[in-house]
Amino acid sequence: MRPCLLSLSLFPLIASALGRPQTHGVHPSFLSKYKPEGSTWTCLDGSKTISWTALNDDYCDCPDGSDEPGTSACPHNTFYCTNEGHIGASISSSCVNDGLCEPACCDGSDEPAGVCENTCAAVGKEYRKVQETARKLRRTGSKIRSTYIAFAQKEKKRLEAEIESSEKEVVLQEKEVSHLKDLVDRTEAISAEVLEHKTKSPLYASLITHHNALKSLQREHRKHLEREKQLGDILDNLRRGYNPNYQDMAVLEAVRGWEQLAHLPHIGETEREEGSDGDEEATTPVEESEEELEEGEWTSLQLENELDGLLGVDHISLLMEHDAHVDDASSVSPQHDIRAYLPDFLVPQYEALRDTLVSWLQTLGVVRGSPNAASDATRAREKLNDAERNLDSVRKQLETARSDLRELFDLAWYGAEGEWKKLHNTCLTKDTGDYVYEVCLFEEARQKPNYGGQTFSLGKFDSWNLSPGVTEGSAEYYSKQVYGHGTKCWNGPERNVKLDLTCGTENALLTVAELEKCEYLFTGTTPALCLPLEEDRESGKDEL
Repeated sequence: MRPCLLSLSLFPLIASALGRPQTHGVHPSFLSKYKPEGSTWTCLDGSKTISWTALNDDYCDCPDGSDEPGTSACPHNTFYCTNEGHIGASISSSCVNDGLCEPACCDGSDEPAGVCENTCAAVGKEYRKVQETARKLRRTGSKIRSTYIAFAQKEKKRLEAEIESSEKEVVLQEKEVSHLKDLVDRTEAISAEVLEHKTKSPLYASLITHHNALKSLQREHRKHLEREKQLGDILDNLRRGYNPNYQDMAVLEAVRGWEQLAHLPHIGETEREEGSDGDEEATTPVEESEEELEEGEWTSLQLENELDGLLGVDHISLLMEHDAHVDDASSVSPQHDIRAYLPDFLVPQYEALRDTLVSWLQTLGVVRGSPNAASDATRAREKLNDAERNLDSVRKQLETARSDLRELFDLAWYGAEGEWKKLHNTCLTKDTGDYVYEVCLFEEARQKPNYGGQTFSLGKFDSWNLSPGVTEGSAEYYSKQVYGHGTKCWNGPERNVKLDLTCGTENALLTVAELEKCEYLFTGTTPALCLPLEEDRESGKDEL
């Protein structure tokens, strides 16, 4: 509301002369209090009784100013414009009789008659047209919103069914895991006895002996290689640094022998004087010709690079593989295998029953342990691991479904009716020329260049409108989304977005503005904010 000028002295005189009624400028809710008691009237605060004719006489008699509702005589008063044909409005009393026509008072009642034209018919008609357009938009949007609510109800039923199914599946998987754990414990106990027996066999003892001998040879081989290197370094230094003029035949013989053994060219006096480059070139050994090896023998390169792998072989596993290889030759013929005559879906139950029965018989000593007990234990352990993985997967699926159901009607997520759930990850875009701005609801906002360059994150969904005084779950609460912790600006803060939403028949992004460095304001529309009209709610209740 604009500040009003001080009243011109002429207008109060005119107003007084026209004899405006004592209730002029009174709000309809106070009309019942503006009735004379005979020829007097009591101020609204009860502080004073004055003549009824003193009301609206442009003189402030009451301390609370209640005797001048239709003039500007008392400060801090309000004046009510009836605005017939439109809607009433209140303005500051300082704007009354100031010679200016207030837009809020389209009937011109704030000024003496004839000063301001009464435009309420035209203003009211335009206002009703705008309101009707807004009502139609809201009604259409609320119908779309109702489909969002219906989607949430279907999602609720789906999640409840998934939770029920997953809970049953968890119980079944837990029983399966428990059964397999018991089977693994018994099988591994038998397997341990069989393995202990196998480790006492001459074959295993010979494997261990060969392993230890090979390991010892490797250790000695590495020692000799290190000593050879050290001796070679000593002889290289001697070869490059000895004085041939000093006739020490022992040194000369050692140098000549090293050159021959290492296949090195003879260093003469001239080569030593050429400098270090020549020395290094001269000391480069000539490649030896490969010695012919018998079939299966290892080269020196294999000894250096592959011997560790050979020594790392698990002899227990090797023994089991040997037994499995031997047993394959005497395996049961398919025509004697019961599994060949069973439907596929009964095979797992048969194997579980067979393994349990055999385990019991072996535990009781009725039958001897299978020579393949170790491989049986391995297979049982693999089945247990698979069952435990399946159980973990079902549990995660169950927890995800429970979490989704909790969020579905959570005020801080999708609203009391779940009306926002369908819009999760719905992406709204706005092309501004250089960039395309995108916000995927409840996920992330982005800035994408149109002419090449890097896409920046403007933030991920953080919250709804948390401004002071805003009630969680209210229409105002859902009118703003906050996206934060986006890509950090160069020498600036992290990018963030505030998305202001209003009722609309489409999910659309309307405007994008960078209010401050790396702080963006998006505006958009969505049917999710179009609440049903009051009459539509009432008719809905009547139908129910």
